[in-house]
Amino acid sequence: MSVRRVALLTAGGFAPCLSSAVGGLIERYTELAPEIEIIAYQHGYHGLLTGTKVVVDDEARAKAGLLHRFGGSPIGNSRVKLTNAKDCVKRGLVKEGQDPLQVAAEQLKADGVDVLHTIGGDDTNTTAADLAAYLHENDYELTVVGLPKTIDNDVIPIRQSLGAWTAAEEAAGFARNVIGEHRSGNRMLIVHEVMGRHCGWLTAAAAAEYRRWLDTQEWVPSIGLSRERWDIHAVFVPELPLDIEAEAARLRTVMDEVGNVNIFLSEGAGMHEIVAQIEAAGETVERDPFGHVKLDTVNPGQWFAKQFAAKLGAEKTMVQKSGYFSRAAAANAEDLRLIKSMTDFAVESALRGESGVVGHDEEDGGRLKAIAFPRIAGGKAFDVTQEWFTGLMADIGQPVTQASSS
Repeated sequence: MSVRRVALLTAGGFAPCLSSAVGGLIERYTELAPEIEIIAYQHGYHGLLTGTKVVVDDEARAKAGLLHRFGGSPIGNSRVKLTNAKDCVKRGLVKEGQDPLQVAAEQLKADGVDVLHTIGGDDTNTTAADLAAYLHENDYELTVVGLPKTIDNDVIPIRQSLGAWTAAEEAAGFARNVIGEHRSGNRMLIVHEVMGRHCGWLTAAAAAEYRRWLDTQEWVPSIGLSRERWDIHAVFVPELPLDIEAEAARLRTVMDEVGNVNIFLSEGAGMHEIVAQIEAAGETVERDPFGHVKLDTVNPGQWFAKQFAAKLGAEKTMVQKSGYFSRAAAANAEDLRLIKSMTDFAVESALRGESGVVGHDEEDGGRLKAIAFPRIAGGKAFDVTQEWFTGLMADIGQPVTQASSS
């Protein structure tokens, strides 16, 4: 297939990989096929529907390496679901009666795009697959090569999503200052809420990274600077059932002995119970265009803090969220290496005319490949039986399996 024009877009929530992935794709095309024109749709599918785009000019090609130094996305993100026509009409992206999928497909045809690179989660990439299928049915061939972006690290069957390692490192750094507040009041309860709607990987990885930092520190217990007070005392993830009464009893002992309690909480932990409680009270739970609960309106951290504060006899409670701090960070060295390998492979796949989402396939021995779109799904559960996680939980004295209170 002859490739003349390539389009890039980033979509969904931010992750510490978007800017670098855009830079990596531009660099690789410039190395292998500098004659190919590159355009970038602004704010993801929002820009595709409205035809808002920029051309990657000579200056952008020459300075693409600078994008590796920054977080966020230089070409912008949005949450737009092309199969949710009602929402697209409401936002003025299409007219009443128009099919957003058709509008997007026609825009790609009008722009003469041969290859579309999507950098996003499962929703972003499966939407791109729908576009390719629609165009194929209308005798227009489009190669779509996606890159997996999510700090939750929950894309099936991809071993490691871009940006997740950095997000865990950033969340751990955020926690250092938050947990430093533990002596700002007597009997202090601190809840560090970490992003992770369905998957607890980020919370667990952030906790492990934070405790690695603890291992490098020296302590002066006689003056009050003790590892016990700076340590994590509980990690709650969606994959483990939670018996609040049992955990409250365990953590009450910690509060009595240490003087404070520090919790790492995945925002998805207990989500179903929280939503059920809100709806039972006759209130409406807000959802995004994809039907996901808007967790910032539910406030899981506040809910958990309220559940535990009285049971622990906490005199002061603090809830802090690291998500927005973490997700717009620049990629760390580990992620930069992964981004480089994946963007290089993505360009080579595109030039071969091979569609799919690039990643290390857990169902094929971890081989790096363009994974067929029908195999891509979100919500991959975190494996709580991994030795590094069970070891962490044993160290903090928290049972890995508990009877559910629901």
